[in-house]
Amino acid sequence: MILPEQKLDALVTRLHSIEAELAAGPERDTYVRLSREFSELQPLVQSVTAYRAVEREIADLDTMLADAATDPEMRALAETERPALEDRRAELAHRIRLALIPKDAMDERNVILEIRAGTGGDEAALFAGDLFRMYERYAANNGWKVEVISVSEGTVGGFKEIVAEIRGRGAFAKLKFESGVHRVQRVPDTEASGRIHTSAATVAVLPEAEDVDIQINETDLKIDTLRSSGAGGQHVNKTESAVRVTHIPTGIVVVMQEDRSQHRNRAKAMAVLRTRLYDHERQRLDSARAAERRGQVGSGDRSERIRTYNFPQARVTDHRINLTLYKLPQIMEGEALGEVIDALVTEHQAELLAAEDA
Repeated sequence: MILPEQKLDALVTRLHSIEAELAAGPERDTYVRLSREFSELQPLVQSVTAYRAVEREIADLDTMLADAATDPEMRALAETERPALEDRRAELAHRIRLALIPKDAMDERNVILEIRAGTGGDEAALFAGDLFRMYERYAANNGWKVEVISVSEGTVGGFKEIVAEIRGRGAFAKLKFESGVHRVQRVPDTEASGRIHTSAATVAVLPEAEDVDIQINETDLKIDTLRSSGAGGQHVNKTESAVRVTHIPTGIVVVMQEDRSQHRNRAKAMAVLRTRLYDHERQRLDSARAAERRGQVGSGDRSERIRTYNFPQARVTDHRINLTLYKLPQIMEGEALGEVIDALVTEHQAELLAAEDA
């Protein structure tokens, strides 16, 4: 496996350059940017250094083995050590190749998570609630912050729809594989005969858009104020704090009523609208490139059934990579969800490497 030596040299040089710049005491914003680049680059350069050290060891052993005057015991020792060094070199080369794969520019973004109950009525709403709690716990385990932006509760619990922001480094890199239809098979609490029901919920994971990502013309917007509905005590229906924003060209509508302040509701609605418009454009471009896409992992297709949660068998199956784990309780608690996501990331990386080799 041949690695691009010039590129590796450039990485080592860049790390030394960053170290020198940090030592010079730059201003705060520059320091934060350089520190982040340093933390990302340092493990890669350490792998490069280790890889080159192993290569030198192998070269030394080969020189020893090629020398007819080498002592038989030393020759035997060299022949014994060489396979382990070759395995180590291959492992390091693979790690470096993965690190050199071009990153998705959105990977470090925060996430807008949208979960909607699908087929299955009340049971689907309950399942949507279970999924949200799963992601909430997974986020907590990763040190990410979760803030509910809007919610429509189900009649017996759970959610007809819930939209939340997940803030944390690398949130989109991990969660982007969760977009699609999640199916559940279980016996509802209301089912007296013990019959298994199947219902579904749709998950959409959108990278949070920034102001520079998408420009919205005020003339393309229709903004209405209305009275909030639902729980909220005496405040409800007395002031028009809820906001409905309609983007006329696309027909996308965002309603926000979670806050008592009309100003804050409008700001939240615009943030969600910006993200949905950005995702709308990404989806359009993805559709245009669909013929070139090799696999479905990471496609983010909202209509694609990606995973089944079978409660009677405590089984979770991800259909994209044919992965089945009998760890349903741990996955629903957010503890073992990382195993599924890591497997999806690995499969995605393998596809990218195969595409590069091709």
